[in-house]
Amino acid sequence: MKKQRRKHTAEFKARVALEAIRGVKTLSEIARDFEIHPIMVGKWKKEMLEHLPEIFEKKTKRKPKDSEKEKAQLHQKVGQLSMEVDFLEKKCRQLGIPVKE
Repeated sequence: MKKQRRKHTAEFKARVALEAIRGVKTLSEIARDFEIHPIMVGKWKKEMLEHLPEIFEKKTKRKPKDSEKEKAQLHQKVGQLSMEVDFLEKKCRQLGIPVKE
Protein backbone atom coordinates (compact mmCIF):
# COMPACT_ATOMS: atom_id res chain seq x y z
CA MET A 1 0.00 0.00 0.00
CA LYS A 2 1.30 3.46 -0.93
CA LYS A 3 2.05 5.98 1.73
CA GLN A 4 0.03 9.16 1.26
CA ARG A 5 2.11 12.26 0.61
CA ARG A 6 1.97 14.97 3.21
CA LYS A 7 1.29 18.55 2.23
CA HIS A 8 3.23 21.07 4.26
CA THR A 9 2.10 24.63 4.87
CA ALA A 10 4.19 27.61 3.85
CA GLU A 11 4.73 28.44 7.52
CA PHE A 12 6.09 24.96 8.21
CA LYS A 13 8.45 25.16 5.23
CA ALA A 14 9.64 28.60 6.34
CA ARG A 15 10.30 27.36 9.86
CA VAL A 16 12.31 24.39 8.56
CA ALA A 17 14.24 26.53 6.07
CA LEU A 18 15.02 29.15 8.71
CA GLU A 19 16.32 26.45 11.02
CA ALA A 20 18.57 25.20 8.21
CA ILE A 21 19.84 28.70 7.46
CA ARG A 22 20.78 29.24 11.10
CA GLY A 23 23.21 26.36 10.73
CA VAL A 24 23.05 25.22 14.36
CA LYS A 25 22.03 21.70 13.33
CA THR A 26 22.84 19.62 10.29
CA LEU A 27 20.22 19.09 7.61
CA SER A 28 19.83 15.49 8.75
CA GLU A 29 19.18 16.54 12.34
CA ILE A 30 16.62 19.10 11.23
CA ALA A 31 14.93 16.52 9.00
CA ARG A 32 14.75 14.07 11.87
CA ASP A 33 13.32 16.70 14.24
CA PHE A 34 10.61 17.72 11.78
CA GLU A 35 10.06 14.16 10.48
CA ILE A 36 10.78 14.97 6.84
CA HIS A 37 13.38 13.86 4.29
CA PRO A 38 16.73 15.73 4.38
CA ILE A 39 16.41 16.54 0.68
CA MET A 40 13.28 18.58 1.45
CA VAL A 41 15.18 20.59 4.05
CA GLY A 42 17.88 21.44 1.53
CA LYS A 43 15.33 22.26 -1.16
CA TRP A 44 13.35 24.60 1.09
CA LYS A 45 16.55 26.25 2.35
CA LYS A 46 17.71 26.88 -1.22
CA GLU A 47 14.30 28.23 -2.22
CA MET A 48 14.22 30.59 0.75
CA LEU A 49 17.71 31.91 0.05
CA GLU A 50 16.80 32.54 -3.60
CA HIS A 51 13.71 34.55 -2.68
CA LEU A 52 15.09 36.56 0.25
CA PRO A 53 16.28 39.51 -1.88
CA GLU A 54 12.73 39.98 -3.16
CA ILE A 55 11.60 40.87 0.36
CA PHE A 56 13.78 43.96 0.40
CA GLU A 57 13.00 45.21 -3.11
CA LYS A 58 10.91 48.34 -3.33
CA LYS A 59 7.34 47.67 -4.16
CA THR A 60 6.58 50.24 -6.87
CA LYS A 61 3.35 48.96 -8.23
CA ARG A 62 1.52 51.68 -10.07
CA LYS A 63 -2.12 52.22 -9.58
CA PRO A 64 -4.20 51.43 -12.66
CA LYS A 65 -5.39 55.04 -12.70
CA ASP A 66 -1.81 56.28 -13.02
CA SER A 67 -1.05 54.02 -15.95
CA GLU A 68 -4.28 55.02 -17.71
CA LYS A 69 -3.48 58.67 -17.14
CA GLU A 70 0.05 58.18 -18.44
CA LYS A 71 -1.28 56.28 -21.46
CA ALA A 72 -3.64 59.14 -22.30
CA GLN A 73 -0.80 61.67 -21.99
CA LEU A 74 1.39 59.60 -24.30
CA HIS A 75 -1.38 59.33 -26.91
CA GLN A 76 -1.82 63.09 -26.74
CA LYS A 77 1.92 63.63 -27.19
CA VAL A 78 2.04 61.23 -30.17
CA GLY A 79 -0.80 63.15 -31.81
CA GLN A 80 0.92 66.47 -31.20
CA LEU A 81 4.24 65.23 -32.61
CA SER A 82 2.50 63.76 -35.67
CA MET A 83 0.89 67.11 -36.38
CA GLU A 84 4.25 68.89 -36.00
CA VAL A 85 5.93 66.46 -38.41
CA ASP A 86 3.14 66.92 -40.97
CA PHE A 87 3.40 70.71 -40.65
CA LEU A 88 7.20 70.70 -41.06
CA GLU A 89 7.03 68.35 -44.06
CA LYS A 90 4.49 70.65 -45.71
CA LYS A 91 6.66 73.73 -45.11
CA CYS A 92 9.77 71.93 -46.40
CA ARG A 93 7.96 71.04 -49.63
CA GLN A 94 6.82 74.66 -50.03
CA LEU A 95 10.43 75.84 -49.65
CA GLY A 96 11.74 73.17 -52.01
CA ILE A 97 13.63 71.22 -49.36
CA PRO A 98 13.65 67.46 -50.06
CA VAL A 99 11.77 65.38 -47.48
CA LYS A 100 12.41 61.71 -46.71
CA GLU A 101 9.30 59.59 -46.45
